[in-house]
Amino acid sequence: MPYALFCDEAKLSKAYPTEADVWRLARESGLVVDVTTSARRSAVHLRLDNDYEIKACAAEPEEDPWQNRVDAELQLQLDVLLSAR
Repeated sequence: MPYALFCDEAKLSKAYPTEADVWRLARESGLVVDVTTSARRSAVHLRLDNDYEIKACAAEPEEDPWQNRVDAELQLQLDVLLSAR
């Protein structure tokens, strides 16, 4: 089952194959506002900004979650290359 970013039941992102993919993209987009570790560093709590949620969803009929992942990774690599200039 694919996952996507939602706000108030509205799907805001493309569908991706795993929840971890959406978390990574949310962090890269600056939507993760709180990373809390316990005193023992045994637990990490990630929190999304505002009312954002990551939920399981159906992909759109013409959408391929695996291709969305590849496209996002290529875009990230391109952004890194361009920022290094």
